[in-house]
Amino acid sequence: MWSRGKGGDNLKTLPIAIGKSRIEKSGNMNIVFMGTPDFAVPTLQMLINEKYNIQLVITQPDRPKGRGNTLTMSPVKELALKYNLEIRQPERIKQDEELYEYLKKLSPDLIVVVAFGQILPETILNIPKFGCINIHGSLLPRYRGAAPIQWSIINNEQIAGVTIMYMDKGMDTGDIIYKKEIPILPNETTSSLYSKMMYIGADALKEALPLIKAGGKEREEQNHSAATYAPMITKALGEIDWSKTADTIDCLVRGVENWPGAYTYRKGA
Repeated sequence: MWSRGKGGDNLKTLPIAIGKSRIEKSGNMNIVFMGTPDFAVPTLQMLINEKYNIQLVITQPDRPKGRGNTLTMSPVKELALKYNLEIRQPERIKQDEELYEYLKKLSPDLIVVVAFGQILPETILNIPKFGCINIHGSLLPRYRGAAPIQWSIINNEQIAGVTIMYMDKGMDTGDIIYKKEIPILPNETTSSLYSKMMYIGADALKEALPLIKAGGKEREEQNHSAATYAPMITKALGEIDWSKTADTIDCLVRGVENWPGAYTYRKGA
């Protein structure tokens, strides 16, 4: 799970369009965008700024949040509303036959997926002319899975990055289109790296889109034998093992700082 970032060093920003209610469509490429958290917002903003024709935005349903359980829309929905983009919020996209038929009717050139939060059925993957692509928060085939940013820090990696990949029925197993690296600083935390990579991902997609439009000639099959995995972070992972080295403990503390947080038990407590 990609958790919400809090900012970080060397944060790269994209120009944000202010005060527009409609997007001037260039006819460049017809795109359906799927995403939910703040990690996906810079990519959607980039597509808007570059005047791609965004036919539809698909995001998770509004969820109760905070102590008052106030129904709250996703960051992606907030941005889509700002630009009067059409929005759909399926509870279970695999079972939404009406949405599937609507996507077929739209016949998009491309579906862009960034931290959407649901697994797409193969029927949807086969709809777009140029396929479905995903922005993944690691340099694939390393760190396939739900928590690549956290595990990169926990494992004391020196380099992180994003991969633009074609989606297939596997989990982060599709052909690679484009990669973009970013150094992991000595005191990097999950939150600071997350906040950088959400913009790196948008930049990487901007650079990859011409390759995709050219027909994916630069696609590269992943070396599946070199794959490593980044499973979801559990609460138990945050417990400090004091038999480990100081460096190992430091990496754990920085890797789980947003959730569950590193913790220990005092003997006799």
